[in-house]
Amino acid sequence: LPLQKRRCPFLWAGFGLTDEYVEKVTYEEIYSLMKHSRWSFTEAYSLPIQLRRWFINRIIEDLTEKQE
Repeated sequence: LPLQKRRCPFLWAGFGLTDEYVEKVTYEEIYSLMKHSRWSFTEAYSLPIQLRRWFINRIIEDLTEKQE
């Protein structure tokens, strides 16, 4: 990619999230919060990671209890 199109101008910055991680983890968690708890994208995205994961785990517990 041309230098202007890159997120980071360095070829390897040594930090940051990969596109795959953002898509498969972050966006999936945000989608679940939006679908099951009616959070807005901005609210879910702005949560600290540990708090977002706590809400996801709590939703999983609730759904598991409903199935049983």
